[in-house]
Amino acid sequence: MLGMDDVRARIKKLEEAMTLPDFWKDKDKAQATIKEVGELKANLAGIGKYDKGNAVVTVFAGAGGSDAEDFAHILYEMYIKYTENRSWNTQILHKNENNHGGYRNIAFEIDGKNSYGTLKNESGVHRLVRVSPFNAKKLRHTSFAMVEVIPKFDKVDDVDISEKEIKIEFAKSGGPGGQNVNKRETAVRIVHIPTNISAHVDSERSQVQNKDKALAILKGKLYKARESERKSEKEGMYVSKTTEAEWGSQIRSYVLHPYKMVKDHRTNVEVRDVNAVLEKGMLEEFIEAEKSL
Repeated sequence: MLGMDDVRARIKKLEEAMTLPDFWKDKDKAQATIKEVGELKANLAGIGKYDKGNAVVTVFAGAGGSDAEDFAHILYEMYIKYTENRSWNTQILHKNENNHGGYRNIAFEIDGKNSYGTLKNESGVHRLVRVSPFNAKKLRHTSFAMVEVIPKFDKVDDVDISEKEIKIEFAKSGGPGGQNVNKRETAVRIVHIPTNISAHVDSERSQVQNKDKALAILKGKLYKARESERKSEKEGMYVSKTTEAEWGSQIRSYVLHPYKMVKDHRTNVEVRDVNAVLEKGMLEEFIEAEKSL
């Protein structure tokens, strides 16, 4: 991973090359150089390569059973409200729903300018504390969900993956229960064997379309994983990507009982109006503070 001084030195070297008389002799090389300079300058300014583009968001239920799956649904609705407030478009790519409307996981793409750059810091573990609606004794319950935000790749050649490194599985599309019995095997799941990172899409009508989208999402996940790893190494706090590490600490808590508050544990931003956050998607205060992370 290049340090800030290394990036500046690389920019200087490339810009010097751009002033040479024979710079445009090799047009492809010249265009690649200009592109690299732009990306290096953007990264230097804190703007990631894909920040201006679209996003793919996945919400996974964690510990907490039905409560966690309900929490995953609540978070999904919160992000949908946020996107509606900004006039962004969304499309569900895949959902694994339980029998009472909760989600074991749900993935959706957001079509909106700067949606990835805006929401990328929402990635992490979210925690809900409330009186459980699924507990007859009305006891307080803590549940967890993980949010993953990756860039949507329009060009799947942005990240190289060898065909030998992936496993493609096909299944019948459908919802909970036995509703998928008579459907064709159009759902596609692609697994990156070295990392066990996977992507599942069943939103499209054809197997080919679902495969293309799943591959693009897989590459987005690999890009995000590599970026996170590089960032951790740069900050001298690399942690191997294990389930325990991922679920070890939450980035934000949503408390509904015995008091009401939403608190981001990275920025210490607190909002007392929980309904505005969860039901109206009012995330601006958190997102603005996260930009300084």
